[in-house]
Amino acid sequence: MPVLTRSSLEASPLADLHELASELELDGFRRLRKADLVDRILEVHGAGEDAEPAAGDEEQPQETPQEKKPARPRRARRTRDTDTDSGGDASVAEAEAEAPAPPPAREPREEATVEGVVELLGNGSGFVRVNPPDASDDDVYISAAQIRRCELVGGDRVAGPVRRPRRSERYPSLVRVDTINGQSADEVAEGTHFDDLPCAFPSERFELGSDDPTLKAIEFLTPIGRGSRVTITGPARSGKSEALRRLAGALAATDGLDVAVVLTGARPEEVALWKAEGPVEPAAVAGLAASPDTQSQTVERCVDTAKRIAARGGNAVVLIDSLDGVPAPAARRALAAARTIVDGGSLTIIAASTEPVGGETTVVALDLGLASTNRYPAIDLVASGAVKPELLVGEGGAEAIAKARAEALGA
Repeated sequence: MPVLTRSSLEASPLADLHELASELELDGFRRLRKADLVDRILEVHGAGEDAEPAAGDEEQPQETPQEKKPARPRRARRTRDTDTDSGGDASVAEAEAEAPAPPPAREPREEATVEGVVELLGNGSGFVRVNPPDASDDDVYISAAQIRRCELVGGDRVAGPVRRPRRSERYPSLVRVDTINGQSADEVAEGTHFDDLPCAFPSERFELGSDDPTLKAIEFLTPIGRGSRVTITGPARSGKSEALRRLAGALAATDGLDVAVVLTGARPEEVALWKAEGPVEPAAVAGLAASPDTQSQTVERCVDTAKRIAARGGNAVVLIDSLDGVPAPAARRALAAARTIVDGGSLTIIAASTEPVGGETTVVALDLGLASTNRYPAIDLVASGAVKPELLVGEGGAEAIAKARAEALGA
């Protein structure tokens, strides 16, 4: 690349400056004014202000008919005839001195790196927290695409190179993920895909440990285990949301569980109640006015995060209130993600829905007549049930469930 001077750059068309800036890999050069772009190019290229022409660079005067062209010195001719003459060395030295100096070498920029703990946001992106759990100005943004590609979950410790923020950005961004929890990101990515992991029927029941009549009935009559696929069904005002809230509180108190609540199609008052009184802060919210596609995307983001937790041996629970506004295919995909991984983690999905979605391992059906008259537990035992309850409550417990259902039928 030739030596660049300020005057030559200022005289160049803007299109030429853009081409040069692209070759120099300048960030955001198209947003710069011409004067600022010239300054930036000179800064990166290493050239200063206009320099005096080097010896030999001056333009020689044109010869006129009245002027006699001087003869070439004999020493110069001898230089061509032999390279053993000492004058040859001097001539070469003079030629080298007259040659334009090469441009200064461009020093490679030192690549900044970061290491910290991943914190996920509701929109699928996240941050590398350098001093977790507190936020700081040194935190680095991670795009949602990187999180999906590397299957990152909250709490992962990652490291990688960082680029400076552009003019429209507040935080620096992670260029790539080099390591995840001390392992090469490539090695982690080569692990078995979640859907290909071997799974089994739930066999470890959640011990809710509550005196609440509804939770006690759910624990023993419609048992839920790690990896269960559950819907809480019933018409409007039958208490689905309230049952889900109580379940969330009991599960959040269980050690070793990563509990997330997703509100889709929720009334503003319900959202405010969850945020003000808990028992779990919603991980994502798509309100009453949200479109079906927005609701399904909100659910899928949280389920994807929970799948990554389960794939790495953790136990995740996602509670969804509700699936009524989610398109049927998306609702089935969300519910289908629940499973117990053999010799691994588990993902439990518990969702409120007017009707069963299909494929559940446990259905908790609520009775509007009982709920409207404040008779609890308001569970319809005939419509409720669990697949292979003996794995969760034992043979004796399964017999007790069958007996209770028979009594409810009047048999």
